[in-house]
Amino acid sequence: MLLSEKDGNYYVGYTKDLNVRFEQHQKGNVSSTKYRLPLKLIYYEACLSQKDALKREIYLKTYYGKMHIAKRLKSYFTSRGSK
Repeated sequence: MLLSEKDGNYYVGYTKDLNVRFEQHQKGNVSSTKYRLPLKLIYYEACLSQKDALKREIYLKTYYGKMHIAKRLKSYFTSRGSK
């Protein structure tokens, strides 16, 4: 999960290589985030298969998935508000 420090919105996706994909985002090579730079990696999960990763991505984009992330990152979001 990436956080746009420009507009405060989030991006959720999956990849086989997190470091390479994050670098692509940071360089503006990904159309869905290129106008939302700078980006910060705030959360990631690892899956054993691409099929599982895709299912997880789809879930995290649902209402319940967003609630799960909000609970999981509660302390992160709370500390951001106090800055």
